[in-house]
Amino acid sequence: MQGSAYGASFAGGAFDIGSFVKRPQTILRCLSWLFSIVVFASITAEGYVNTEKGDNAKCMFNENDSACSFAMGIGILAFLACVVFLILDAYFPKMSNVNERKYIVIGDLVFSAVWTVLWFICFCVLANQWSKTKGTDSISGDAARAVLTFSFFSVFSWGLLSYFAYGRYCQGVSDSNQDYTDPATDHTTPYPPAQYANSSGPMGYQQSPFSNQDRPGEYQPPSY
Repeated sequence: MQGSAYGASFAGGAFDIGSFVKRPQTILRCLSWLFSIVVFASITAEGYVNTEKGDNAKCMFNENDSACSFAMGIGILAFLACVVFLILDAYFPKMSNVNERKYIVIGDLVFSAVWTVLWFICFCVLANQWSKTKGTDSISGDAARAVLTFSFFSVFSWGLLSYFAYGRYCQGVSDSNQDYTDPATDHTTPYPPAQYANSSGPMGYQQSPFSNQDRPGEYQPPSY
């Protein structure tokens, strides 16, 4: 039976675009990518409105520019992260180094968990500021509701990505390959070092089989 490492079989399989697109992680990353676009695009296009107090445009969420900047920052970074992790997911089965797979899975797990929390905080902050906002027009109101809605959806999409990343981390290396090591880190040799037992000379020198009394080059007179 062919083993697996962190949710994918060992290197050697060809990339299948059909199965890749149907994977739950791929679908969730595409949805998270789309949600992030709606959030920061809505804020960029309609998030700042002119007020009667001054000529400078203010954030539509209770004129709190920090709220708009916070949501835009999270959305842009989420957009970039989805692109990076989609590329890594496509290349993941071709990785022969198990440690590299482990680092990618851990990075995916940590980033997804952190962004789940950040999206939840973002939704709470924006909802609180929107409840205090007065005198908005219909265009700003639609944009604000879109930002709130897709921020809320992002909490669940990134939460599910964290769940799948944790599942891949728990899988690790299958039982049939517990002794698997990367060729680059395997320094063992099939030839054991020579054993010099009972050596009395330097550096494992062994004593000559001829004794001092039976030297072949020494003359011995015959006995009569």
